[in-house]
Amino acid sequence: MLRPSGRTIYEVTIQYTGSLSTIRQREPTVIFFSNLRKAVDALTAELALNNWPPKVNYTAVYRGVKQREFYSCDFHMTDMRVFRIKIVPRILNPALPRLGIDENPAK
Repeated sequence: MLRPSGRTIYEVTIQYTGSLSTIRQREPTVIFFSNLRKAVDALTAELALNNWPPKVNYTAVYRGVKQREFYSCDFHMTDMRVFRIKIVPRILNPALPRLGIDENPAK
């Protein structure tokens, strides 16, 4: 299997959902990390700081990314979904495709 050229980074998105988002409109927050462990550590620290349950752990995130190519976790409050965390691997500086441009036939 050929490995894509470029480096893998991790896109972490926090998307506010549910009925609370209609009261207080918020844009999704997108953060990029160079390391999956750093992304998970930052998330767990921020969740703990804001009194959310520790639902995110490195093993679950790693397995989700490997099996489904993303990890997603919803956070609820009294049976209402408040926000979703999604982690997706992205390729930084991918190899440039040929863009479908043919060679110039004129010599």
